[in-house]
Amino acid sequence: MRLVLASALLVGSYVGLLHLTGNFHEVIAGELYRSAQPTPAALEGYIQSYGIRTVVNLRGESESDWYKDETAVAQRLGVNHLNFRMSAGRQLTAEESFQLIALLRDAPKPLLIHCQGGADRTGLASVIYLQQIANVDEETAEWQLSLLYGHIGLPFVSYAYPMDESWELFEKVLGLPS
Repeated sequence: MRLVLASALLVGSYVGLLHLTGNFHEVIAGELYRSAQPTPAALEGYIQSYGIRTVVNLRGESESDWYKDETAVAQRLGVNHLNFRMSAGRQLTAEESFQLIALLRDAPKPLLIHCQGGADRTGLASVIYLQQIANVDEETAEWQLSLLYGHIGLPFVSYAYPMDESWELFEKVLGLPS
């Protein structure tokens, strides 16, 4: 029992640390980066440090201050800002997955993909990008949707399990082994 509690505490601390630090990661150097919802200062830093040319917001348009701040930073720095609304609690359809591929493929690089926590929606988008655009093998791509980035994909336990189900469904559509 103590081992289970210690493990849960360790995992919780790690996930908490990811969120506190913005959960920013390089996926493909000079091409694709991922993060949680960036503050205006963090977004400006990512743009300047990594040459980001397009921000892909997976939360969708909003009247919230975070959205207004994000679009203002992007506009001021001459960076493209694209929206693709997803919910971590709902599966993406195959059609939506193909729309996401087109958006990510055609957007000027380097890209910064983000959602609120940078773990679930961003993880699925990163898997799709790596496997379908960058031609990375499936097993390697799937690491983007893992605890390493704060994603907990457990059925009946995790609100975000539909992201795992979305990838499983899309694998079948693509004819990939799952």
